[in-house]
Amino acid sequence: MTHGGPIPETVTVHIPFRLVKRGGRKEMQLPDEASSQSNMDNTLVKALARAFRWSRMLESGEFTTIAELAEREGIAPSYMTRVLRLTLLAPDIVEMILEGTQEPKVTLARMLEPFPLVWQEQRAQFC
Repeated sequence: MTHGGPIPETVTVHIPFRLVKRGGRKEMQLPDEASSQSNMDNTLVKALARAFRWSRMLESGEFTTIAELAEREGIAPSYMTRVLRLTLLAPDIVEMILEGTQEPKVTLARMLEPFPLVWQEQRAQFC
């Protein structure tokens, strides 16, 4: 392969972005017109996965109490209870989180706060 001219020693690329905090860590956010990827919040996705896994473990009878399961997982029962509440989210909100199309205000910290149990009210709050 031949090149038409000399290769420059330095190439400068300008990428507009800003730093935002998501899930307790900093993340680069590109402008909407520059971003073709989803904004998947891995911390939130992992919390959802844990919530549904823990729920199955409790429903199957593998563990009889949240305190027993929390002890095995090495976390506080109060934290486990807050994460387990994620299983009560409307299916379309869960899907948006998994696809990375949720609103920027939908973070793990915000989702661990009390939220309405009625799906329509959840949509009004998070969509």
